[in-house]
Amino acid sequence: MDKGYPSLKLRLALIAYTLLWWVLLPVVVLYLRRRGRKDPLYAQKLAERFGRYRARLKNPVWVHAVSLGEMRSATPLIRALLAQGETVLTTHFTPAGRREAEREFAAEIAAGTVQTVWVPFEYSFAYRRFLKHFAPKYGLVMEIEIWPRMIMACRRYRTPLFMCNAQYPEKSFEKDQQGLGLRAALVAGFAGAFVKSEGQRARFAAVGMQNIHVTGELRFDQPIPQAHLTAAAACRTALTKGRPSFTLTSVVEGEDALYIAMIRQTTGVFFVYVPRAPERFDDVAQMLQAAGLRYARRSALLDDDLGLADPAPEIDVLLGDSMGEMYFYLGLCDRAIVGGGFVPKGAHNIIEPLALKKPVIVGPHIWTIAYPATEAMAAGVCQLVPDAQALMAEVQAPTPVTDTQITTFYEDHAGGVARTLAAIPKALAR
Repeated sequence: MDKGYPSLKLRLALIAYTLLWWVLLPVVVLYLRRRGRKDPLYAQKLAERFGRYRARLKNPVWVHAVSLGEMRSATPLIRALLAQGETVLTTHFTPAGRREAEREFAAEIAAGTVQTVWVPFEYSFAYRRFLKHFAPKYGLVMEIEIWPRMIMACRRYRTPLFMCNAQYPEKSFEKDQQGLGLRAALVAGFAGAFVKSEGQRARFAAVGMQNIHVTGELRFDQPIPQAHLTAAAACRTALTKGRPSFTLTSVVEGEDALYIAMIRQTTGVFFVYVPRAPERFDDVAQMLQAAGLRYARRSALLDDDLGLADPAPEIDVLLGDSMGEMYFYLGLCDRAIVGGGFVPKGAHNIIEPLALKKPVIVGPHIWTIAYPATEAMAAGVCQLVPDAQALMAEVQAPTPVTDTQITTFYEDHAGGVARTLAAIPKALAR
């Protein structure tokens, strides 16, 4: 541990940060309870948010996956760790991440080799309880989650904490070079990182992080639920009626008007529309209704096993109002339009469609997925469209992409799990 870390500037900032958390505690609790009205899990097991836990794994590997996307990227690595005989503790902030962990590892949770809990709030006492209760061997924080008290507590109690499947988006990196540079200072507080590319290594190193290992993108090793593909194949013809089909994945607030206008102007095409967040399902249904589109909700049209309960109605849009079934939705399409790219917050995961050999279309804001989107565009398997007009043109006359192109691209970038497993002992030894 560096004796000069944290700096005086960072110490002062942490004091202010802690005071702010104490002042805002009633607001945070109220927020969780209000969110709990739509999703009860938000308001459940509140004691865990303060570091109080009942069950305990002994010296697990700790994986922090804040929400659904991070949990999905962690899944293949967790399976590999379990295969090595480790026990795994997963922490989450949102119900989506926790539910995914509980769904994916239900058997392991029952067997006592996996445990899922809420991550503590940002209080020193909560992390002290957490770390003493579980005594994790080391922690892996998925992607680029920066939790100051988590970092400081792990340093204090000598729990090695690494970024995993990490990326440092260009906008975040540039912003951190300006002003006080506090987030950059916090990044340097990790014990190291397992990063997606050489470009990411350079950015992390530039802010003072050491012990960096290039391991690639874990999502390329994600398991594909074959039951979802089988179900999609069974009902695809009945739904699409032989029409070309597109699945819009992870659509976020601010994009709906653009996508719905595109659907209204496109004839002879079937669309699957999957909002990013479950709390948006009803709102999107109302938008589709108001636009006069022929649509049906997955929850009304399909049974629990993704089978058609009745003959398929004449619809142009299937609203994907469920979680954890993305591969089913992708199995219904010829191509995927990945959401998030038409708002400044940036696009989401393009790897899932490519895993099924589905060419991808993204909007202009790809800074969040620069890797592997830039490489996918160079390989010709991902098309960037700058505006609504270009999106319409790509839907009406898609750029030709072969299965061979996608297979070659995918194979060139797979293997992140094996590289990460090989790098972990080296990182711990430093």
